[in-house]
Amino acid sequence: MPISDYIRSLRERIGTDLVMMPAVTVLVFDDEGRLLLAQERGTGLWMTIGGAIDPDESPADAAVRECWEETGLHIEPVRLAGVFGGPKYRITYDNGDVVSYTTIVFEARVTGGRAKADGEEAVALRFVTQSEAGTLPMAVWTEELVRHAFERRGEPCFAPATWVPPVP
Repeated sequence: MPISDYIRSLRERIGTDLVMMPAVTVLVFDDEGRLLLAQERGTGLWMTIGGAIDPDESPADAAVRECWEETGLHIEPVRLAGVFGGPKYRITYDNGDVVSYTTIVFEARVTGGRAKADGEEAVALRFVTQSEAGTLPMAVWTEELVRHAFERRGEPCFAPATWVPPVP
């Protein structure tokens, strides 16, 4: 079942209330060490490649599918780059729907295809250096993912824990 059908069914029952959503992010670097970003159609913001995991879909399959759908590139996930979530990853969409994403981040290598924005979600694709990425408008959670992509490349990472158990 595609995620859109699942979410539509869920929203019919719960309205715009919070939904926890597993997602994937795909980090594709070129030979020069630049990261592939996409410009989002609706907002014009630059984003990493990725999206929601369909029901019963493995995270690696979701990464391959999302990258192909958004960019036309065939990829192979080669490394788990991190897992992110928390307040920065809560989004309220224009229609009022509230979603809190937990994203599994994969570094991937290109195995085929030709890079071309899908025109639906992404209107442009661009490989950027870390300094170029810093000049592009992005959501706060995208900024975090991009920063970690460049600074911790090759090392799995996640935001450190901030919660501690109460002292008895």
